[in-house]
Amino acid sequence: MVQQTDRPATRAVPVRKRRFRWRPRSTFGRHGLAVLVALVAVVLVLELTSPFRNSQLATMSYYAIAAAGLTVLTGLNGQISLGHGALMAVGAYTTGLLLGPEGDGALTLPLIMLIAAAVTALVGAVVGAAAARLHGPYLAGATLALAVAVPGLAIYFDHTLGGEQGLRIASPEVPGWFDATIYFLFAHETPSAKYLAYLGWGTLLLVLLLLANLMAGRVGRVWRAVRDDEVAAELAGIRLGQVRVLAFVVSAACAGLAGAVLGVVVRLAAPSGFTIVLSLSLLTAVVVGGLGSLTGALLGSALLVFLPPAVTNLGIGAGLDGTQAAQLAPFVYGVVLILVMLLAPTGAVGVLKKVSGRRRRTR
Repeated sequence: MVQQTDRPATRAVPVRKRRFRWRPRSTFGRHGLAVLVALVAVVLVLELTSPFRNSQLATMSYYAIAAAGLTVLTGLNGQISLGHGALMAVGAYTTGLLLGPEGDGALTLPLIMLIAAAVTALVGAVVGAAAARLHGPYLAGATLALAVAVPGLAIYFDHTLGGEQGLRIASPEVPGWFDATIYFLFAHETPSAKYLAYLGWGTLLLVLLLLANLMAGRVGRVWRAVRDDEVAAELAGIRLGQVRVLAFVVSAACAGLAGAVLGVVVRLAAPSGFTIVLSLSLLTAVVVGGLGSLTGALLGSALLVFLPPAVTNLGIGAGLDGTQAAQLAPFVYGVVLILVMLLAPTGAVGVLKKVSGRRRRTR
């Protein structure tokens, strides 16, 4: 005889299967796996492209490092900075002073780059503490003053920093173990330009790994909370000043690393290389790529590097002389920026997400 009970029948909860079983469960594991895949792609691209493309990719690497740091500051924490070009100058000059014009410094290049990032982070802490109470145009004005003042210091202390001519920086030699590894894998030696591209992209991938984990954790959530609603964040017990200064320090450290890579790639730290144009270009790259996204910082940096020569070549192909074609590139870049602001305010990453979402819904 079957006994009936008053207990409601429980519904079987469907077990959600993992779509990708091979993916690590931890955030750091997923980001580390993505960086490993990206590293393999970078090696293949650098080995299959010409020395000219290698130099372009090296340029893109230091733009992307600085843009990733600016993404943390502007995209996640809501602070506008027009002075990141000046912070890159601090990293480049620190690298130049420690490495020397002939590379006869006592420190190794990785240690010099870490010191450059630390010095720039210290400068960022001072600037961030001073700017913690500023908002909007006032904050932009304060950082703009930084962008104008720092290159002038190189002219004032010309005996140490080289003045208008700049400070020569030695190009690092290719380490023997690195050259031997590349020769073992691809059966050819590694020229200096290719090694600099490896150096820049290795630094970039490391920065992206650290920032991605930082953004996915508690610190990233606090930064977003302050950006979205300051009053609610303060009521929740978040100290706004400390959070803003921390974001500025992290962003400045990235700018210092970018400046160090720029110094060894360009082999020069000069005031003309760190004008307000550089700061505006970095901010433009972050906006065009997608505010608050590291992938957007990469896309925006690629646009900075590859769009001008492509437009110049198109201009020459259309019958313009070299000067006219070179002047066409900033015009087209400005048009692209305006179109992105009007048609895709979320940037290139926002457009890609919309397209991906539509495809999923149509399946």
